[in-house]
Amino acid sequence: MKVPARIFASEKLLREMDEGVIDQLTNVAQLPGLVGYALAMPDAHWGYGCPIGGVFATDPKQGGVISPGSVGFDINCGVRLLATDLNEKEVKSQTTKLIDLLFSRVPSGVGQGGLLKLNEHELKEVMVEGANWAVKRGFGWQEDLEHTEEGGKLAGANPEMISKRAIERGRDQVGTLGSGNHYLEIQVVKEIFDPPTASKMGITKVGQVMVMIHCGSRGFGHQVATDYLKIFEETMPKYKIAVPDPQLAAAPFNSPEGQAYFGAMACAVNLAFANRQVIMHRVREAFAQSFGKSAEELRMQLIYDVAHNIAKLEQHTVPAMRQLVVHRKGATRSFPDHPVIIGGSMETESYLMLGTKEAMKLSFGSTAHGSGRTMSRAEAKRRVRGEKLQKEMKEHGIYVRSSSMPGLAEEAGIAYKDISEVVEVTHQAGLSKKVASFVPIGNIKG
Repeated sequence: MKVPARIFASEKLLREMDEGVIDQLTNVAQLPGLVGYALAMPDAHWGYGCPIGGVFATDPKQGGVISPGSVGFDINCGVRLLATDLNEKEVKSQTTKLIDLLFSRVPSGVGQGGLLKLNEHELKEVMVEGANWAVKRGFGWQEDLEHTEEGGKLAGANPEMISKRAIERGRDQVGTLGSGNHYLEIQVVKEIFDPPTASKMGITKVGQVMVMIHCGSRGFGHQVATDYLKIFEETMPKYKIAVPDPQLAAAPFNSPEGQAYFGAMACAVNLAFANRQVIMHRVREAFAQSFGKSAEELRMQLIYDVAHNIAKLEQHTVPAMRQLVVHRKGATRSFPDHPVIIGGSMETESYLMLGTKEAMKLSFGSTAHGSGRTMSRAEAKRRVRGEKLQKEMKEHGIYVRSSSMPGLAEEAGIAYKDISEVVEVTHQAGLSKKVASFVPIGNIKG
């Protein structure tokens, strides 16, 4: 191990973590050019090479690497939180109609294409411009970009580093939800922990209606990761890099291969920002249609959009200020006074939090991203029937639509950690501070 490993957890969460987290974090700590610690957030669980919930930083001037498996296959999977001026009473009777309308407007499911069909030139514009591309074409408001990480556009994108196969997979996926743990959820404010901060962000009352969007770069990002994992596996001997797990294949950040992957990854990051931007525009349209008021009149303001599968160049003091390549896989940026969104399962709360100065010292400005699985998808499907779960959730006041009943079963609440405990750990550790919590009343699952 080049650096120590550090896990943020309560005793209960640590007991529940699968052994793969410790094994994989130990492997991560052997990558070249690491600084500080190899970190696991309280929602950490076994992943591809690097645990989901893993965070680490490398110094490119000291041979620091970039690792596709430590970013993940769904590059810039992230969460976007949208406020409204509506209250639960106004929306409750419309929830079924509204979810059905959104289900028709936002395609979901494995391999599902969207309403936008882009040619190669247009797709390359998306890769470079990100959410800016969508806003320029009327899919949102200019102010949305001010409330999106990196302004909705990660610098350094290079479409020339994208394979033809990735282009084919990405042509029709902007504006689509995807599958797995992705969702579009109508929520209501359950509790406000920090009223002044919440008010600044647009949250003013318990019962206020919110919308949360969780998705990423779809098959496009998956193909980018697949392409470069293969390239890195073949080129590691060239740089005399040996990793304990081939899933951690890596290349020096400043090498031609490292720069090629970073340029391709940035393309996928930007496509994901554009994807969530277009989905949010569809949400605003659906609300406007359902309530007979414009999105502006409904005060449908974007609170924030955060990424949680990404590698970024950032300035950190470890121990002196320097530029590092920070990998966050299933982890969210937590910079001082920046919003942090931690999504729960479809049966539990989600949280809005605030980044802290402490996180800059403890975790390269990082915190948890969600509940974190405690059960495999296969095991969840053995224990839960999708149709039964859908019925039970409706009885509990949550109307859910899904393109797949087995897919719905995979995402049952029993398959996830206790989100309130995950959040409490991040709060007590100083990684991020609680602002407000939300409970679902309607949900679309991929």
